[in-house]
Amino acid sequence: MSGSTFEEITKGKPEKSLLLPLKKRAGRNNQGKITVRHRGGRVKRRLRVIDFKRDKVGVPGRVAAIEYDPNRSAHIALIYYADGEKRYILAPSELSVGDTIKSGSDAEVKPGNALPLKLIPGGTLIHNIELKRGKGGQLVRSAGAAAQLIAKEGRYALIRLPSSEIRRIHDDCLATIGQVGNADHQGIKIGKAGRNRWLGWRPTVRGSAMSPRDHPHGGGEGRAPIGLPGPKTPWGKPALGYRTRKPKPSDKMIVKRRGK
Repeated sequence: MSGSTFEEITKGKPEKSLLLPLKKRAGRNNQGKITVRHRGGRVKRRLRVIDFKRDKVGVPGRVAAIEYDPNRSAHIALIYYADGEKRYILAPSELSVGDTIKSGSDAEVKPGNALPLKLIPGGTLIHNIELKRGKGGQLVRSAGAAAQLIAKEGRYALIRLPSSEIRRIHDDCLATIGQVGNADHQGIKIGKAGRNRWLGWRPTVRGSAMSPRDHPHGGGEGRAPIGLPGPKTPWGKPALGYRTRKPKPSDKMIVKRRGK
C-alpha cells in the first residue's frame, strides 16, 4: 500500500463558505435505477465549490492555502481576491502560498492565470480548458494532467490533449496556464480492498464465476474458457473494440483521434 505525502497541503480544514452537502447516489440515476455498477458505501464528504469558469476578470487574487479535496485527484487552491471574495481553483504544480493570480486578457502567461487561447503562446502547457466560452473548464482537470497548445488556425486553436487526441477549440475559450498539481497521484497503490470501499467502490464478481443466465461467460463444468467469438459484457455486447460512441456535433473538431 502507498499513499500521498500531502507535502503541498498547507491548510487542514476547508473554507466553510465554499462547502455544499454531497448526497450519496450509489450509482443510481434520478429514477433510482443503477446506471453505474459496483458503487455504494463511501465515507461521508462535502462538496468544495470550484471556480472552473475563472470569470473574475481583471481582479487579482492571492493564494491563501493549498488544500486536499476528497472529490477529485487534484489539490485545490484557496484564493483571496482583492474585492474580498474567496474562491477555490484547481492548484497547478508550480503555484504556492502567497502567489498572485489573475484571469482575463491582461493576465501574464504564468501558472495559475487564466487567459483566452488566442493570447497564449504556442507550446504552452495548459489545463482546465473550456469547450464553449463562458461554460467553464471541462477538459484536463485531473492530477498531473496537462494539454499543449500546438498551433492556431484562424479562429481556432489546436490542442494536444493528454490522451494524444488533437482537437480544435475556439480561441475565445479560456484555459489556465500550467500543469495540474499532485502529479504523484497516479503512483498511489490502493493496497487493500477496504480502501476501495472508503472510495465508494464495491466488489466486482467475474462473469466466469456466474451462471449462464447471469453472464455470457458463466456456466460449464470447472473452469471454462470464454469461447468464441470473444469476451462479452453482461448484456452480451462485445467487450473489446466495440464502438459505443454515438456521433456528436463536436466530432468535427477532432483533428486526430486518441489511440495508437
